[in-house]
Amino acid sequence: MRIKRQRAMTRLATAIGAGVLAVTGTTASAVAADSGPAAAPQARSVGIQSGWVETWINGNVRYGPSTEYGINYTVGAGFVSYGLCWKHGGWVNANGVAHDKWVKLSSNAWIWGGLLKGDETGGVDNYC
Repeated sequence: MRIKRQRAMTRLATAIGAGVLAVTGTTASAVAADSGPAAAPQARSVGIQSGWVETWINGNVRYGPSTEYGINYTVGAGFVSYGLCWKHGGWVNANGVAHDKWVKLSSNAWIWGGLLKGDETGGVDNYC
């Protein structure tokens, strides 16, 4: 009975983990087979990959990482959202800032990093 319960918990944990990966857009290279009790996971540090970002000025949030993409919505100074990752996109030179780094928000829309407080990616370290 105990082994059946452990297997059921393993299946539940695998399903929850897959859901988390799907929501965050992360992929896994393999899924553990249900061959009995699992070994304890090894702890490792992955560092800060994503996090909250805040705008310091009004700006546009776009469908993609460039001004070539349409505007999804407009935000004001002080807008807070969760930044998932960043990538190089279209070059922007505005408000005394010039670079090509764009941050993907949890809404799956993109904001130019020059609109964010902090560094060029608003503190988001994870590269898309």
